[in-house]
Parts: sequence; structure tokens; C-alpha cells
Amino acid sequence: MRKDISRIIIAIDGHSSCGKSTLAKDLSRMLQLTYIDTGAMYRAVTLFALRNNLIVNGVVDVPALQSRIGEISIELIKNPITAKVETHLNDENVENEIRTLEVSSHVSAVSTFAFVRKRLVELQQQMGERGGIVMDGRDIGTVVFPNADLKLFMTASPEIRAKRRFDEMIQKGEEVTFDEILENVKTRDHIDSTRTESPLKKADDALVLDNSHITPQQQLDWIMARLKEQGWI
Repeated sequence: MRKDISRIIIAIDGHSSCGKSTLAKDLSRMLQLTYIDTGAMYRAVTLFALRNNLIVNGVVDVPALQSRIGEISIELIKNPITAKVETHLNDENVENEIRTLEVSSHVSAVSTFAFVRKRLVELQQQMGERGGIVMDGRDIGTVVFPNADLKLFMTASPEIRAKRRFDEMIQKGEEVTFDEILENVKTRDHIDSTRTESPLKKADDALVLDNSHITPQQQLDWIMARLKEQGWI
């Protein structure tokens, strides 16, 4: 008997800049599921901290951020014109602002704090409690939804991930160098994998997807084949 795809929970974890969000968006569109970008939520908290001078010279004022975490409201809203899910921080569309290198350079540090993760995990679980979602991040299959129906762990070499990120930012008109992007990727990998609170790691039952040398379509085809094997489609 075919399973009810409208109730599925798909958890996608993995390293930064390996295309988790792009894949999650494509899957949600193909399967008519809700896409939840948890990375964008952490970026929104980071943007709030930067805007309110809670990060100075790369150092986070932890007590101040913790005291103001209750002021942060985050919504993921589908744009009625583009159909893209966009991040709103305290009722302001900040989708472009959270993708800058400045935010990228600080988001891993902000994500290490237990009070930040606790608050956002609560929001993520509320968003996905009814199923029918594709959620990507660092700890979805291990912490947020340990009982997810399909877990994927994505990776690619640091150099390939940096090149993808570099091309994306240059296309947006940002002035960055490949070397600083590569350093950012490697630094985020280290912080994400070694933090005490919910470190990045592969869930025991997650399927590994190394997309260093495959096309987005090959990636999608591979996942659809796994869903078919499991009786979802």
C-alpha cells in the first residue's frame, strides 16, 4: 500500500553551501509539500544581533542576545508573485539581507548558543508537527525530527561548495573573493561540527548524498528513486 506523501517529513542535513535549500525547494515543489528553511531562521537571528550591535568585532554579547531573544519573531512566507518562501524578521522581509557574507560569517557562532537553538527548534517543530514538510538545516534528522520519514545528509568538497557560493554572490553583485568564501566555508564546517549544542553530524539512518560531481537533476532523480523504493510515490 502506498504511503500518504502529504504527511511525510523529509529532513535534509549537511554542510554549508552544498545546496540543501535548493534541493529542499525543488522537492517541496515536486511533491507539493511545505518547505521550511531553518538556516534562514538562524540567519535572521544573526541579522537581528548585527543590527542591534549585539555582535562587535566578531564577538557576540551573549547575555544581551539572550535577554532579547524574546523580541525576535520569524516567519517564512511564500511570495504570492514568485512563489518563493521568504524570511520575515519582525514583520520585515529580510530575505536578501540574511544572505550577505557578513551574516554568513557570524551565523555559525550565533547558532552555537543553546538558548537560540532551543527557541528555534521549538518553532521548527511547531511548523512541521502535521507533516507534509521538507526541512533543511544542520540538526533536523538528529534533534528537530529524529523520527523523520526520510533523512538525507548532504555534502561536497569545501572547494566545490565555495565555488558555488562565490558564483552565487558575484551574480548578486557582491564584492567578494573566492579565498574569503573558502575560508568562511571551512570555518563554518569546523564550528558546526564541533559545537557542544546539537553539532552537525549524520543521523545513523540518514542516506548520504555527495553532490560534488552530479547535476541537480541527477540528485533529484536519486532521491525520487529512494522515495519510490520506500513506497511514498
